[in-house]
Amino acid sequence: MDLFIVLVICLSCLILFSLWNGSYAKGKLPPGPTPLPIVGNILQLNTKNISKSLSMLAKDYGPVFTVYFGMKPTVVLHGYKAVKEALIDQGEEFSGRGSLPMSEKVSKNLGIVFSNGKIWKHTRRFSLMVLRNMGMGKKTIEDRIQEEISYLVEALKKTNASPCDPTSLLSCVPCNVICSVIFHTRFDYNDPKFQTLIKYFHENLMIVSTPWMQEKHNKQSEFTMDNLVITVWDMFGAGTETTSTTMRYGLLLLLKHPEIAAKVQQEIDRVIGKHRSPCMQDRSRMPYTDAVVHEIQRYIDLLPTNLPHAVTEDIQFREYFIPKGTNILIHLSSVLHDDKEFPNPEQFDPGHFLDESGNFKKSDYFMPFSAGKRVCVGESLARMELFLILTSILQNFTLKPLVDPKDIDTTPIENGLGSVPPFYELCFIPV
Repeated sequence: MDLFIVLVICLSCLILFSLWNGSYAKGKLPPGPTPLPIVGNILQLNTKNISKSLSMLAKDYGPVFTVYFGMKPTVVLHGYKAVKEALIDQGEEFSGRGSLPMSEKVSKNLGIVFSNGKIWKHTRRFSLMVLRNMGMGKKTIEDRIQEEISYLVEALKKTNASPCDPTSLLSCVPCNVICSVIFHTRFDYNDPKFQTLIKYFHENLMIVSTPWMQEKHNKQSEFTMDNLVITVWDMFGAGTETTSTTMRYGLLLLLKHPEIAAKVQQEIDRVIGKHRSPCMQDRSRMPYTDAVVHEIQRYIDLLPTNLPHAVTEDIQFREYFIPKGTNILIHLSSVLHDDKEFPNPEQFDPGHFLDESGNFKKSDYFMPFSAGKRVCVGESLARMELFLILTSILQNFTLKPLVDPKDIDTTPIENGLGSVPPFYELCFIPV
C-alpha cells in the first residue's frame, strides 16, 4: 500500500511538472489557479455556470489568466479592454478556432464555424459571397423574412389564444429563411422532416450547453463536397437556433416585464399602425423597440464564453507569451454585463441603450455576435430577423403569461457554452 501511495505521488508530480514545463518552456503563460493532475482546474469550476466561475477567477488573477481543462491550458480574456485588444487590435493572431471536441467529431475541421487556416478563410469568403448575392442585408432578404413572419402570425392566430409553447414556431421563421437562401423554397410548419431538423437544432444546443471539456484534434481537410455539406449545416445551426432561442428568451422577458412590452406596442402603434407589416426602415424611428431588442441580446448573454478561439502563431500578449495553438476563451459575459457601461447589468433595462432624450445609444460593448475576424457571418441577417419578428408579434398580439409576472423565473436551465432559457407556455391574444 505504501508503494502504491509513493507511485501515485510520483505520477502526480510528473504530471504537474509536465504541465509546468509545457507552460513555461517557451515563455510565461498568464497566471491562474494551480491545476490538479489530469483533471486540471475542472473541479475548481462550476460546470453548470462556467461564466460565473470565470468572473470569480478574474477577481483574483486579473483580466488575462490561464485555466486548465484537463491537461491543456486555456487563456481566458475577461473584460472589454482585453477582448478588444485581442479580437480587434490583434485580430489575425487570435482568429484561430479553438478545440471543441463534440463539434470537431461532427465537423472534422470543415465548414465555417469550426474550421481553421486556409479552409476557414476560403469557406468564410465563399459563404459571405453567397449570402450577399442572395440578398443578406438588402431588401430582397427582408421581403423573405416578412413573408415568413406572415406565416408565423397566421400560425399563432390558430392557437386561438390558448396556452402554447412557442419554441417550435419561433424556430420555423429563421430556419425557413435559411431554406429560402440555400434551397429557394420553404417548408410547411407541420412538415415532419422540417420539424425533425428543428428538433436536432434544439438538442444540439442543449448538448453543447452542458459541461463540454474533453480533448481531441483533427487534421485539416481540403474543400470538398463534405465541406459544403458541413457549411450548409453550420448556416442552418447558427442561423436558426441562435435567433429562435433569443426570441424565445425575449418573449419570456417581456412576459416578466409587461410594462416594457406595452411601451413597445405604443411605439408600434405610433410609427407603423395596424395596416402594414413592419420593415427595417421603421427601426430608425423606433428607438425604444431597437433598445429592447439590444437589451434582450445583452441580458440573455446567449454565448457566455463564445466559441473557443486559438492563437495562430506564437505571440506576446501584454506581458505574457502565448504559444501557437493555445486555446483562448473570450468571456463575452464580462463585456455584455460590464457594470460601468451598463449600470445594474443584472437587470433587464432597455435604458441601457437609450440616452437622456430617449434616442437610441450605441455601445462598443455590445458584442453578442463576437467581434473581429470570427464575428458571426450572419449578424446582419440575425439583426433583421430579431427586429422584424418581435415587432410583428407585438403588432398582432398581446402576450399573456399563465402565472403572475413576478413569479416568472428567467434563470437559464443550462449555462455552459450557451444560455438555454426555461421552457414555458403563454397565450397570444390578438389585438
